[in-house]
Amino acid sequence: MLTIITVSIFISVSLLTVALLYPYLTRGSIVKERLEKLSTTQKSEPETFSLIKEKTPLQLFLARMGSKITQSNKEQSKYVKMLLAAGYRKESLYIFLGSKIILAVGLPVIFILLYAIPKGALAQMQTMLYAVMFAIIGYLLPSYIVHRKAEKRKLLMFQTLPDILDLLTVCVEAGLSIDAAMIRASENPQFRGNPLAEEVKVAAMETRAGKPRSEALRDMAERTSLEDMRAFVMMLVQTEKFGTSLSQALRIHSDTLRTKRRQYAEEAAAKTAIKMLFPLVFFIFPALLVVILGPAMFKIRLLFQH
Repeated sequence: MLTIITVSIFISVSLLTVALLYPYLTRGSIVKERLEKLSTTQKSEPETFSLIKEKTPLQLFLARMGSKITQSNKEQSKYVKMLLAAGYRKESLYIFLGSKIILAVGLPVIFILLYAIPKGALAQMQTMLYAVMFAIIGYLLPSYIVHRKAEKRKLLMFQTLPDILDLLTVCVEAGLSIDAAMIRASENPQFRGNPLAEEVKVAAMETRAGKPRSEALRDMAERTSLEDMRAFVMMLVQTEKFGTSLSQALRIHSDTLRTKRRQYAEEAAAKTAIKMLFPLVFFIFPALLVVILGPAMFKIRLLFQH
């Protein structure tokens, strides 16, 4: 039994060490590869908008690990949708799965190395339970992080959507087409680094590349996972289909979204009093009672002692 445990620990530590040192071991070849690319690329080539980012050695290692996991189409589609909502593209799926594997194996190994072996509690049931608990936490942690990032991203896009619609309205009224207006709005310095501006630009670029506008807009709504974006896309599709005034439809829709954003802020402000109740009861009131009643209780205790 001791031999099996020793071999398992050795294999786990070896895998973890390789995962941590892999970026440094392959750094020379990456630098050489980049120099070769630079030597064959003209310096006068214009900068283009691209969704494909160069992966780091650690990401390549995680992708290689994640590609070995077999999943059903339903589960894979669920993960892809969650990653898209958080701003990651489809090629990040294997990196996500690889991180789940590494954390599920690495956290129990770190716990065993730092706690169980120094205290000689390797074969205890409590150690095994803690190791299983850390494995479960490591497996679920990437999903939790991606979910939290998706929620923050959706909130930011919800708050930005009325402003982008106002800019789209101005551009359309100035005579620009909807595709040119989308690109112009997404390149505005006010929305630099904003995820909604990036999604709008991707949809406009897809339309320019020959994809049907309705399909590109629906894909944009699917990537954002935002109900207001779906309503906006449906409005654009119906406006194009029935030939109604686009600028008027954009103005009405932006006013509706601005009202909804104000109502959301009022609702969040109304919830503040309820959220402050628990800190007041459990943290502030006990401290006040100790400060106010503490001296009196001390004097009462002295009186009873005498």
